[in-house]
Amino acid sequence: MGSFVLAIDQGTTGSTVALMDARGKLRASVNCEFPQIYPQPGWVEHRPVDIWESVGKSIRAILRKKICKPTDIVAIGITNQRETSLLWDRDSGEPLNNAIVWQCRRTMDFCESLRAAGHEKTIKRKSGLVLDPYFSGSKYRWLLKNTPGISRLLKSGRVAAGTIDSFLIWQLTAGDVHVTDISNASRTSLMNLKTGKWDAQLLDLFEVPREILPQIRSSSAILGRTRGVKGLPDGIPIAGVAGDQQAALFGQACFAVGDAKCTFGTGSFILMNTGSELLQSDAGLLSTVAWQLGEKGKPVYALEGGAFVCGAAVQWLRDGLKMIKTASAIEGLAAQVEDHGSVEFVPALTGLGAPHWAPEARGTLTGLTRGTERGHIARATLDAMALQNADILRAMEADLGKRMKPLRVDGGAAANNLLMQIQSDVLGRRLIRPAVIETTVAGACYLAGLGVGLWQSPAQVRDIWQAEREFKVQMSAAARRKRAASWNTALQRTLL
Repeated sequence: MGSFVLAIDQGTTGSTVALMDARGKLRASVNCEFPQIYPQPGWVEHRPVDIWESVGKSIRAILRKKICKPTDIVAIGITNQRETSLLWDRDSGEPLNNAIVWQCRRTMDFCESLRAAGHEKTIKRKSGLVLDPYFSGSKYRWLLKNTPGISRLLKSGRVAAGTIDSFLIWQLTAGDVHVTDISNASRTSLMNLKTGKWDAQLLDLFEVPREILPQIRSSSAILGRTRGVKGLPDGIPIAGVAGDQQAALFGQACFAVGDAKCTFGTGSFILMNTGSELLQSDAGLLSTVAWQLGEKGKPVYALEGGAFVCGAAVQWLRDGLKMIKTASAIEGLAAQVEDHGSVEFVPALTGLGAPHWAPEARGTLTGLTRGTERGHIARATLDAMALQNADILRAMEADLGKRMKPLRVDGGAAANNLLMQIQSDVLGRRLIRPAVIETTVAGACYLAGLGVGLWQSPAQVRDIWQAEREFKVQMSAAARRKRAASWNTALQRTLL
């Protein structure tokens, strides 16, 4: 039946498993959601067993589709929600606590203490990341300080730490392998971007012992092989791993310096390939590793800006305000009005990310009048999703000193044509949407396929990639400035 790559896309609200054939066509995908846990305001957790069960269910469900035999799967690729952190017992494999999700703000006071002690510049210079609860280092510290019996387990060498990629590889290999890829490691605040290794000074600042962390490996190489996974034969190589946003950059075939993409998911994230050059941002952006191909390959770097709340704002309208029944219904509701009607929604529901980095900010809804309709709030929500990205793009251009190329878009909300047109208008840039919109999955497949030689080079992958639609700017420059001014006024109120 041919050669297939199985991809695991372990996301914030669910796990997707997909199959790609040797021609680069996604043949099927299955998603399984799992519960979100909110112990108190600003805290977000996942039960690791829920994550692993959702992956297992999705694997078994896609195999039932009989697209291929399990023995036709030549490689597994993994892409994952980044920064989400957990500890588990090396002997039993049991999690020691719930995973702390990337959105969680519980470590804000500790991050402020590091800032007050004057460590922010050192952390940014070495890790490329700002000092924020978003990243994994402070989450590991919290777990180490707040997990019952942790001292005894640490002394006996039984504590393993990792981001979700590490946890999944551990589960897929029956505990044989404790590794992470370099793109995920670059999101912890603990890895030195220049050396690609755990940094002793950063480990000391975050109080994380080196021995509990995984080995850092390439994004495209054989990192381990399956053992004891229900439905899958033993010995399938796990050959591609990358954090979800880096996987999306790869899945969009953004292989040239200056190529950029925006993924519309729970949050929204713009990444731009900067090649072998490690750029330090002066405008509130992050420096990160995009990927590394092969064990001897050199890291490819990227600039990144992310908004914490994108699709999550639509989920809030659906689940919190009960304004819509389905997420996709927002497009029709927003299209019922001509514009936002003076309504501004700043969706700082979990603080503000790049380029503001204001974890204490909270969402605001302003400009309401007697004439405000549900459609205006829906339209203001779509506008906010796009305007946040415009702010990030301007910061990125300030770092580069030049205009970016047309932006490639992906993620679930990229299917919303109205949102894509708004995004093109407020950016003042042409947008390109790919034929395969599940680019995180595609990136994991491409990395894994390259890791086992199914494809020989990124150039061969680029030939597979295809555009589906372009969105051209329809808003005048004057109208764009006026829209940005209204947004900035609302933003400043939120930041007060």
